[in-house]
Amino acid sequence: MGVMIFLSDIMIPLLIFGIVGYGILNRQNIYEEFIDGAKDGFQTVIGIMPTLIGLMVAVGILRASGFLECFSGLLGRGIGWLGFPPELIPVTVVKMFSSSAATGLLLDIYKEYGADSMLGKMASIMMSSTETIFYTMSVYFMAAGIKKSRYTLVGALIATTAGTVASIILAGYM
Repeated sequence: MGVMIFLSDIMIPLLIFGIVGYGILNRQNIYEEFIDGAKDGFQTVIGIMPTLIGLMVAVGILRASGFLECFSGLLGRGIGWLGFPPELIPVTVVKMFSSSAATGLLLDIYKEYGADSMLGKMASIMMSSTETIFYTMSVYFMAAGIKKSRYTLVGALIATTAGTVASIILAGYM
């Protein structure tokens, strides 16, 4: 166990020194390359800023308006027989758009039911085994200039469903 902790502590510094050393050996101007990369990253951030703001505003409006609670109540009646807790529906839906907003909902579950409760465990596992589908698609596809997503959304929804189902099953084993 001590070896793993040691390796995890030195991995990032080794990676940084390895990249710098490789640049020096190839006689590259490392500082200029770093500055060029930072400029490109800044341009990407400027390009995706409107999308980020739009997603955050939309999630905030849905949460503040009470739509998520209403939606989870309606959907909870329909899928309650599957064993999926209706309290997790808002987290599941919001996680597809914003991880930070879903984290806020997760904290609400912790406050109401406790972090060690079955709902707390299910939500925690679900948060770590699913992705922010629409955020990822909009931000990264726009940054990469991808116009046609083809089957990405369907695949991402299937993967999110699998992660959500797995979180319910795994929490049941704990």
